[in-house]
Amino acid sequence: MQDKLQRRVQRYGWDLAAANYEPLWQAQLAGAQARLMACAAIAPGEKVLDVACGTGLTSFDAAAAVGARGEVVGVDLSGQMIEVAREQARRRQLYHVSFTRMDAERLDLPDGRFDVALCALGLMYMPDPAQAVREMRRVLRPGGRMVIAVWGERARCGWADLFSIVDAEVASEVCPLFFQLGQPDALQRLCAAEQFQYITQHRLRTTLEYADADAACRAAFVGGPVALAWSRFDETVKARVCANYLQSIAAFRHEDGYRMPGEFVVVAATAPGAH
Repeated sequence: MQDKLQRRVQRYGWDLAAANYEPLWQAQLAGAQARLMACAAIAPGEKVLDVACGTGLTSFDAAAAVGARGEVVGVDLSGQMIEVAREQARRRQLYHVSFTRMDAERLDLPDGRFDVALCALGLMYMPDPAQAVREMRRVLRPGGRMVIAVWGERARCGWADLFSIVDAEVASEVCPLFFQLGQPDALQRLCAAEQFQYITQHRLRTTLEYADADAACRAAFVGGPVALAWSRFDETVKARVCANYLQSIAAFRHEDGYRMPGEFVVVAATAPGAH
């Protein structure tokens, strides 16, 4: 898939998923986001960039860490995700947090502005992850910290057949590089190639729990990266796709629901210029 088309698929897919993202995924991603925040060790008064911020789950954790003297800027390709995040910021009366629709591979931000750059489970969707990492390095001050979380190895994510099931129904691949960065040392090597230093990696096993088949399918198709393809399926195709997906996760059936294995990779690194 061409990069431009892939960005459009991601942008409009996440626009459609925005309203359902937190109810379906907040609890499932909490472990990865907690480890990302621990690795970032954000201090009061720091300036933080949250790349692929979505509805602001990580941004608001960062806002609490930096306090009123600090600043958090969240950017995402999805305008609807940004609107949800802005509304939450208004409701919480957080004036040191801002959200802007922006392409992570072309950040419209000045060099060296931030102390910390975060990217929680967004890098896998980008056509050129190296360019996104390069941009994060550019906007970090010398010695600034970057922490990235991605999904882990395909074989350790029980829901991984999701993409091939959807791809069988559409003309072009959905998330063709999704599991690439979860391969052993792949994200570390990417950070090193972009001149980051003091790189550490953590792998986290997790379990995704769903109360029933409907919840499992809604998370997979309505609140996730294939939402755009799902929105264009007729009822017959939706039924077939759901049936195929449930068959693919049948081994993880637990009573009336599902308990699926998953894996996250969290990498922390330091921008060049640290003393």
